[in-house]
Amino acid sequence: MTRPVTLAAIAGAHGVTGEVRLKLFGEGVAALSRHKCFNDGALTLIKVRDDGKGGAIARFAESTSRADAERLRGTALNVPRDALPPLGEGEFYHADLLGLPVVTDSGDAIGSVLAIENYGATDIIEITRNPVPEKGPKTFMVPLIPAAVREWDDRRLVIAAEFAEE
Repeated sequence: MTRPVTLAAIAGAHGVTGEVRLKLFGEGVAALSRHKCFNDGALTLIKVRDDGKGGAIARFAESTSRADAERLRGTALNVPRDALPPLGEGEFYHADLLGLPVVTDSGDAIGSVLAIENYGATDIIEITRNPVPEKGPKTFMVPLIPAAVREWDDRRLVIAAEFAEE
């Protein structure tokens, strides 16, 4: 697992001095503040604080004006996978599942993992169908619960056949 992991994205400028608003994808401000360099050294974090709304406000050395901050809008903040803390038993990083081929527990190839969302109750895996159907939805979602997702490793994700929408 050598691909970079996205911890946050720059949502826009905050004020006039180059600070930016962040949408966080990780475990909050504390997890983000463990890292000082992002995007292979292109951005250097000076400080970060919680915005009280589930996001953060950050200052980067490379952004000293509102115009600089606006140019950074939409930038994903990535770190190397090996810069992240080791995982405990049963834990995973969402980035480890993205792009994995998906098969059913009866061996049928379904597609690949497109995204992992969480709307409050549990993680939901969005799967892209392969081949893409001419009609009907091109993706479907499966809850990340033992009844639906049987297992995964670095080669594939296995779902229960009854969760594979037709």
